Amino acid sequence: MLYTCTLVSVSDNSFTVELSEECESGTYRVFIKRGDRKKQIGTTYINVLEGTDVKPDAGTTVYGVVSTADGPVPGVVVSDGVEVTVTNEQGIYQLQSDKEWGYVFISVPAGYEVPADGVLPQFYKMMKGDASTAERVDFSLTAVDGQDDYKVLVLGDMHLANRTGDLGQFMDFTSDLNAYRALHQQEKMYAIALGDMTWDLYWYSNSYALPEYLNTINSQVKGLQIFHTIGNHDYDYKATNDRDAESRFMDYIAPTYYSFNLGKVHYVVLDDIDCSNYDGTTSRDYEKRVSAEQLSWLAKDLSHVDKSVPLVVVMHAQLFYPSQTDGFKVDHDALNTTQLLNVLDGYKVHFITGHTHMNYNVTPDDAVTGGREVYEHNTGAICASWWWSGYLTPGVHLSPDGTPGGYAVWSVNGTDMEWMYKATGWTEDYQFRSYDLNNVHFSLADVPQMPAGVPASVKKEYMKYVDAYPVNQNNEVLINVWNWNPRWTLTVTDENGNKLTPEEVWAYDPLHVAALSVKRFNSSTLTSTPSFITELFPHFFKVKAADADVDLTITVCDEFGHRWTENMQRPKAFSTDAYLPR
Repeated sequence: MLYTCTLVSVSDNSFTVELSEECESGTYRVFIKRGDRKKQIGTTYINVLEGTDVKPDAGTTVYGVVSTADGPVPGVVVSDGVEVTVTNEQGIYQLQSDKEWGYVFISVPAGYEVPADGVLPQFYKMMKGDASTAERVDFSLTAVDGQDDYKVLVLGDMHLANRTGDLGQFMDFTSDLNAYRALHQQEKMYAIALGDMTWDLYWYSNSYALPEYLNTINSQVKGLQIFHTIGNHDYDYKATNDRDAESRFMDYIAPTYYSFNLGKVHYVVLDDIDCSNYDGTTSRDYEKRVSAEQLSWLAKDLSHVDKSVPLVVVMHAQLFYPSQTDGFKVDHDALNTTQLLNVLDGYKVHFITGHTHMNYNVTPDDAVTGGREVYEHNTGAICASWWWSGYLTPGVHLSPDGTPGGYAVWSVNGTDMEWMYKATGWTEDYQFRSYDLNNVHFSLADVPQMPAGVPASVKKEYMKYVDAYPVNQNNEVLINVWNWNPRWTLTVTDENGNKLTPEEVWAYDPLHVAALSVKRFNSSTLTSTPSFITELFPHFFKVKAADADVDLTITVCDEFGHRWTENMQRPKAFSTDAYLPR
């Protein structure tokens, strides 16, 4: 905000101004203005006290008041990232903080919101003094009605880098997001970004980093608070330790871990990327784990949360990952995963993660959860295949498992939660895709520009698609249900009323092969296996029809009773144009 302040007095080495009554606490650039000319002379931090007299206790190094326009708010959880306390009846908090992180934040209480700077909720503030200096940091809240019912828009990896037409394709996403919000404008909405909003490699080569991301999203999305998670590509790869690597995220976006409440649900955002091994090069040697410091903080935070309150724990990297031989397996540091689950023991926990650019779900029915009421929702990416499929084949925007680029929508009613996946450019009814495999096949003829002398290992990678879809598919139909979990049902009947039995399979999504992989392999300069190509993945099903002409009715139903049906007319043509949004 810009404020014009009147000079009250001037001396040889100082001046005094009268602040505007609208001025809030924060860091400001200071200009001297005379007539039409102005010159910046530096920056200053202004701490606006709210009028409540607070005398800090001995040893207190940060304290303040949490209040609304109507008065103080008691019981608000406040933390410096290490210590955790709550406000008293006068809305006052006090912390004996070593100021390790340099900030203090509140866990936004249920029924309230904080001010926003564009899309960023202002639930934290930087401290200015050293660890021996007591300083006051106040927070303001606004009471809101009807927060028990709301939606959370879950935004997976964006990877904005000003390349492969990403900024234009990103506008397609924000247009879809804004259209969805307009369609549900009577409902309260918030959003959570799952990390990798940027792409660290291009911070320097393309001059597109976190400030540019904020400029982009703030210009296209208005009136929506987005709580952000740090992803591995939001770290500075030129750093040589974890703290320096994450510092720019904290400068521009938010703390790397924190909590907040929406209605009757407690949300925790964690940083599960450890960059301690960074060496200042693009090797980016990170590990997937939650630090011991975070686990200690989390235990303190949860000491203020009743076990009956559902938890949504947001992290960038996945906790579990599907395996063809073992079902789901731990994909984090195994010991660290056990420690994290122990801290969360006794709660009903929904992990929401990104990172993989795939879409899959782990439920308490899966052995990997150890009998706990733990879910993981690994959410597909906004950028899908790092924006490549839409760049090579406009209109076909898919992740390597065939999940369309998009975002998740969580609908919360009290402690009840429902989730669905919303594909960019499609209605909510687009929840699966079918292929008549009689018409799907790939061959070396599809990649005439692939050099004859390409390494055998590269050719072998492409031949996976050829072998998966030979010319004769024997009347099989492949169905990709990207948000599948075992609590869903899939029924297939033919036009004669015969019920077919779907077989759950791992498969390569044919549309992704055609739209991206074939085009990446069809290059005269190919010397190594291209990146971002189609991956073998579950959430696919096969059925065998009686012949090439029999039509099918395919019905998918989720655990919440939502039902989606395709009347599949066969033969069904296969081409990228046949699968464009309509």
